Amino acid sequence: MTSSTWGASRRDFMAGAAAGGLLLGMALPGAARAQDSTPKKGGTLRVGYTQGESSDSLDPATYSNDFMFATSYAVFSTLVEIGPDGTAQPDLAESFEPSADAASWTFRLRDDATFSDGRTVRAADVISSIRHHMGEGSKSGVKSLLDQISDIRADGDKVVIFDLKAGSADFPLILNDYHLTIRQDMDGRIDPDSRIGSGGYVIESFEPGVRIELVRRDDYWKQGRAHFDRVVLLKVGDPAARMNALVTGEVDLIDRPDLKTLPLMARNPNLRVHTQNGTLHYTMPMNVTAAPFDDVNVRMALKHAIDRQAIVDKILLGYGSVGNDHPIASSMRFYNADLEQHAYDPDKAKHYLSKAGLDSLDVTLQTSDAAFNGAVDASVLFGEAARAANITLSVSREPDDGYWSNVWLKSPFCCSYWGGRPTADLMFSSAYAAEADWNETSWSNPRFNDLLVSARSELDQDRRAEMYAEMQTLCQTDGGALIPAFGQYVSAMSTRINMPEQISEMWDLDSVRFIERWWMA
Repeated sequence: MTSSTWGASRRDFMAGAAAGGLLLGMALPGAARAQDSTPKKGGTLRVGYTQGESSDSLDPATYSNDFMFATSYAVFSTLVEIGPDGTAQPDLAESFEPSADAASWTFRLRDDATFSDGRTVRAADVISSIRHHMGEGSKSGVKSLLDQISDIRADGDKVVIFDLKAGSADFPLILNDYHLTIRQDMDGRIDPDSRIGSGGYVIESFEPGVRIELVRRDDYWKQGRAHFDRVVLLKVGDPAARMNALVTGEVDLIDRPDLKTLPLMARNPNLRVHTQNGTLHYTMPMNVTAAPFDDVNVRMALKHAIDRQAIVDKILLGYGSVGNDHPIASSMRFYNADLEQHAYDPDKAKHYLSKAGLDSLDVTLQTSDAAFNGAVDASVLFGEAARAANITLSVSREPDDGYWSNVWLKSPFCCSYWGGRPTADLMFSSAYAAEADWNETSWSNPRFNDLLVSARSELDQDRRAEMYAEMQTLCQTDGGALIPAFGQYVSAMSTRINMPEQISEMWDLDSVRFIERWWMA
């Protein structure tokens, strides 16, 4: 079975995503979408990004923000990419096929794929690049996802075989991850700081957390991609400064515009707003190993002390929907629609406090708009609502720079966000499995972890649905992730920027591959 036939057979897997509007681009009135469907070479794309840190590096194991994700996909390549229909499609691999039990996957590499120094991409490059994220010493965010691999081996220079510990129908989608870009093999290892990649661009300059300048490769092997002559990524953390840079023409594209300014922006004929649904969700992770969050009753009290609808209405301005304390979007397959919705209920919150032996609760929530636009205001709104439940929630605003390295995964209670993952298994494995490096709540539920492994290789889809439904329930009633809302991805750009009619909207900006796929009119 080739990659194309595998993709076709997997379309029903993501049918819910398409039905949920993942393929729709929207613009506010007066901001008509450009319709030039013929890509053109040329131009400089300047991007004002919310994220980016001074601690950023080219080591793919360290990537933790959109600034580096976009760079990764532009300069390097992955074995597969996610297409508009949510399926895994060829990138460096021209085809991939599973064994009958999906416990072994064979990837054949393209013959024409080359690195920027002219060297052909080989199986050894793939093996060394993937192994960089494996092993006891790895701190990579995808280490836990790769634990299912028992062996990686080459069959000549152009074939790579992944042997898994158990069957996994979703395995190729893992290899789209922005960490898993392919670097050159150097005697069984890679140089994590190397700028030599097989993507459409090369790095001309790199100032971590400040600026990255990219130049298009003239010899890029992938036809019909990499249209901009140059790309400049700029960290512009302040929302007002980011918006001003777009309005004045200093940049051509910004992510996460201040939603309150969108009606004004829609009046500018040279700008347009792009929105997309997807798997984006905002979290307030509680570390379940730290008091008082080690008491499930305290966690449940906080989950009922937040006014979710108020956050959607006042912070997201309607660009989203309420969350239910699990990370599976309603558009995804295996979403548990029967799970009772957690609602703002101060009396129920007091009930759980009483079960914890408390009359009141004092906690501190560390936050920053680096976590998501409006995170500080959302935290303040949470504190105001929680007072009715005898909960004093102090908001500690942290510096934007260094938030992901100094606060996230270190604070017992903070703000975070997830772009989501294309399948329930990948989402749960990335952030909820006991050993996941990005398990931001340090939650370890034996039943959940057993189900996670079993569901991955379960071939009975009804049984698999039951397993994922129970896992969502466990997250909601026992887990440490307070998930108040799912949000739409919102970006703003010059009307000169063009994109294909159908883009991959699992994540923001064409699943962060906009640099390679979009072009300038």
